Amino acid sequence: MNNQQLQDRKTKVIARGQGNMYPVYVERAENSELWDVEGKRYIDFGTGIAVCNTGHSHPKVVAAVKAQVDKFSHTCVMVNPYEVAVELAEKLTAIAPGDSEKKAIFVSTGAEAVENCVKIARAHTGRRGVIAFNGGFHGRTNLTMALTGKILPYKNLFGPFPGDIFHAPFPIDCHDISVKDSLKAVENLFKVDIAATDVAAIIVEPVQGEGGFYAAPAEFLQALRKLCDQHGIVLIADEIQTGFGRTGKMFSFEHSGVEADLMTMAKGIAGGFPIAAVVGKSEIMDAPLPGGLGGTYGGSPVACAAALTVLDVIKEENLVTRSNEVGALFNERLTQLQTQFPSLIGDVRNQGSMIAIELVKEGDFEQPNPELTQAIIAKAAEYGLVLLACGFYSNVVRFLPALTISDELANEGLDKFAELFASAAS
Repeated sequence: MNNQQLQDRKTKVIARGQGNMYPVYVERAENSELWDVEGKRYIDFGTGIAVCNTGHSHPKVVAAVKAQVDKFSHTCVMVNPYEVAVELAEKLTAIAPGDSEKKAIFVSTGAEAVENCVKIARAHTGRRGVIAFNGGFHGRTNLTMALTGKILPYKNLFGPFPGDIFHAPFPIDCHDISVKDSLKAVENLFKVDIAATDVAAIIVEPVQGEGGFYAAPAEFLQALRKLCDQHGIVLIADEIQTGFGRTGKMFSFEHSGVEADLMTMAKGIAGGFPIAAVVGKSEIMDAPLPGGLGGTYGGSPVACAAALTVLDVIKEENLVTRSNEVGALFNERLTQLQTQFPSLIGDVRNQGSMIAIELVKEGDFEQPNPELTQAIIAKAAEYGLVLLACGFYSNVVRFLPALTISDELANEGLDKFAELFASAAS
């Protein structure tokens, strides 16, 4: 069975809304490499959208999962709990930024984690409103789509959305949106749309994921912390894409020195096994009554075992430091490429191994270049690469290599990318 035959089968039985970027069907994967059903090799610069931070099929994670499945695969943590869930909660509350006493809950997806943050914040404050930011992405459920600050492709055709959700601009220097502009817009919401005393939470990605890999300035996160303290608002850190060493810290909020009240965790948490968590200050986390939080598959014992091992691997292999090294390598190589194509690559940016280039026309950020971006993504498989796009204007190529990638493999992939870019740009 080849790729095209499998794609034909898929098109007949899976709805078009759950499309796939590449008609490339994976047979096996190891660390930072994939092989398709036709035997072709790919260097993976996407890692399942920042999920396999410890690489594909890390042997220690595989062994932990097999050992857990030999014991049992499911009982529901809300019916008959198990030690691996308790141990994981202990470790996550210990590594979460800040000195406050913390508690955790487990769910299955990042969107569920975001929804539960909103539920917890509303229960704690007795308020209704939530403020999010333009370009932010928080999930594909109805509530999280409302929080997401981008219509296509996430919100188009799916309304109406829940009320009491408000948006403000996210600070982005290259697009002339300052920290002052963003904060002024939030304050304006308090005057025009909802009183500060009726806002339950402000949710923010410390580095916007789908929005284009723009990092929130430390002064912005610090100002949000001050604003939330002033008005009794819960500050939610959406660390779904930024967590577990991806940004050169265990969590991106650590770069600012800010402690959020609640934070979401998912993606890189368990090496590809579906689990997500909310971790937050104990007095806030305990606001909902027993039974108010949970889910059948939340805190799967298999995923908990994988997550515990991922934490061990991150520590043992010093992957937080490695994230900065990998990010520096990519930044250097992509900056060299920028010097060759200064009118097309407007910016090269990274926080750790969350790396992006923003493509423009004539060197002008006011002229985004989604056409070139899509041409690059469309041709990536021909060059043996897995790449992802993102961005408010769909003009950003993002790189999310495994933190375990070797310099040799990274450079090989970047050589291929340079060839791909030159071909697409010609």
